[in-house]
This record gives sequence, structure tokens and C-alpha cells, in this order.
Amino acid sequence: MNGRPGQWLGPGLTVLMFVVLWEVLCRALKVPSFILPTPSESVTALFSQWNTIWPNAYHTLLTTCAGFAISVVFGLTLGMLFGVSDSVYRCVNPLLIAFNSIPKVAIVPVLVLWFGIGTVPAILTAFLLSFFPIVVNVAAGIATTEPELVDVLRSIGATRFDILIKVGLPRSLPYFFASLKVAITLAFVGAIMSETVASNEGVGYLMLAASSSFQIPLVFASLLLVAVLGVAMYALAALVEQRCTGWASRMGTGAHSTIT
Repeated sequence: MNGRPGQWLGPGLTVLMFVVLWEVLCRALKVPSFILPTPSESVTALFSQWNTIWPNAYHTLLTTCAGFAISVVFGLTLGMLFGVSDSVYRCVNPLLIAFNSIPKVAIVPVLVLWFGIGTVPAILTAFLLSFFPIVVNVAAGIATTEPELVDVLRSIGATRFDILIKVGLPRSLPYFFASLKVAITLAFVGAIMSETVASNEGVGYLMLAASSSFQIPLVFASLLLVAVLGVAMYALAALVEQRCTGWASRMGTGAHSTIT
């Protein structure tokens, strides 16, 4: 099935089967709710404590979006620079890899020391965790421009900037949007991770407070809402990708239909 109902039918059934299996196993094995609540208990906690969950989830969403926006700006800028200049890429790439290898949870206390407890460390953690995939993918997309095409453009008087704007960036869009779908989930991880360590609001703080008082259904309700928000942000990035790079998907679809 190529229509929209067919595209969503498989994922929807998979999620439904997972939820049903989770519910059945918890009830069959009589797992206590303070160890692993059932999906029904988590949903019940979500609605019954909505006034507590949503303000914290909204704060996490804003924090995530702020860190993600900063990562897009920095990631796109650095990716363009690395894609154009091989020398800059060779010089800076080891430093980026080394920095990305550092566990970001170890950086949170340093950010707290610099900026104090609150929103700023969460935004910066979301940024630090999500900008690396954008840099790598944008640089790879620009660097894959065919040398023959570059030679032709230079022969007709195109500057390096013209080649970057008119050829390099459009060709890197599929790579860019693919990295965005990865980066938005990492931004959520970074924001919540920082909130569990150094914040007095947000989903991470709420989960930590709820788990300390053994309100595990509230913890899973918060996780459920974060998962929904993450899927929504991912779907939004996929929608923008489809609008901006439809030419790439149409080429792939056309090639497939010709072969079959």
C-alpha cells in the first residue's frame, strides 16, 4: 500500500501489539505497579495528574526546542564549512570526535558550575548532544558533490560560494533532514538528562521526584508523554523533509517503479 493509511497501518499495529503484550504480561505475572505499571495504569496516571505533568513537559519541550534550534544553526554552519574546506575538516574533525565521545552527563555538573541550576544547562546539554549528527551529515552531503560538476561550474565562472549555495546545499538537504530526525530525539535525551541532575522543573525533575516517592505510574506517564512529543517532533521533521526534498523521494520511487 502506497497511500497514507497504508503507511501508518504497520507502525500503528506494531505499537498496539507492543502495548497489549505489555499489559497482558504485567497482569499475567502480577507485576507490582511500583516495579512496572501496566500501560492502562500509566495512562490513568497521565490523565489524573495532567496538571502536574503538562507544565513540566511543556518546560522540557521548550528547553529541547531551544537546544535543538541552536544545534541546527551551529551544525549547519560548521557542516558547510567542513564540506567546503577539506583542510578545515581534517584539522577540526579529531577535536569534534573527541568531544562527542565525552559522556554529556559528565559535562552537566560543569555547566551547573558555570550557569547555575535551571534552564540554561538543560538547553546547552540538548545542544551538545544533538549538533554533532547535523555537522557530520551536512559536511558529507556537500562533500559528495561530483568533481566533474564542480569543474563545469567553475569553467563558466561560478565562485566557490555560488557552487555551495546553488549546488552543495541543495544536494545536502536529504542528509540534513535525516540528521534532524536523529538530532531532535537526542535533544530530548539531553534536556531530560540535565533536568534529572540540575533542575527544579521539567520532566526529568518530575521523574526523579516521583521515583523517590515510588510513584512509578507517574514516572511512566511522564515517559509516555515525552515519547509522544518525540514522535510528534520526528513526524514534523519528516513532513518538512518531504516538502523540501520531495524531488529525492520521487526519484527513488520512480526508479523503483521502473524496475518492478
